Amino acid sequence: MNEILFIGFGLFLLSLNLIAFRLGRAYVFALVAIYTVLMNIFVTKQFDLFGFAVTGGNALYGALFLLTDLLSEHYGKKQALKAVGVGFAASVVFVVATQVLLAFTPNDADYTQDAMMTLFSVTPRILVGSMLAYIIAQSLDVWLYTRIRTWSGDKMLWLRNNGSTLISQIVDTLIFTAVGLTAFTWLPFEGIIPPELFWPIFATTYTIKVLMALLDTPFMYLSYKVKGAEMKR
Repeated sequence: MNEILFIGFGLFLLSLNLIAFRLGRAYVFALVAIYTVLMNIFVTKQFDLFGFAVTGGNALYGALFLLTDLLSEHYGKKQALKAVGVGFAASVVFVVATQVLLAFTPNDADYTQDAMMTLFSVTPRILVGSMLAYIIAQSLDVWLYTRIRTWSGDKMLWLRNNGSTLISQIVDTLIFTAVGLTAFTWLPFEGIIPPELFWPIFATTYTIKVLMALLDTPFMYLSYKVKGAEMKR
């Protein structure tokens, strides 16, 4: 059941990307902000997928990389990097807002404080890991995409889409799993998973992201149909 839900959710997000792309860049930027906020929440949930333990943010990570690739392909490096900045700003606003909300003393009628503490009390740790991973990996993705396009010209759309994503996702997964999740003794805050699970979590998480990268390739080609432009590839 989890597998069906994951693939269905992934296809929904990728389709939503194309709808936002069709509506214009402002909608793509808005979707980047929405995805980055949701990732900070979804990543706290763990479940099994294809027999492996994964976190809930994987489909969103894959969909987010497609958005920056769409911007790189159709609007250039500058717009893609602007989207990275939008996502970063959205995450900062999210974490500040949630910590201020938790700081309010609840009254006797409140019944959500404990649940919010459980969900948002780990947000600073998740934020540090996700922001490091996000800024480094997304910037790398945009740089790689541009470099591959410079090298390949108007050919091999599949190569720059998959090549940039798969390489940058390795970096993303390494940083986030280490800093955002794992209880390494050299980090100044508590982790969510024990150190011995670092490599299994990394391997399974990256495998799922590879699946999302493969799923998004047809959507890159469909983006030319959506935009109504001629594709020379």
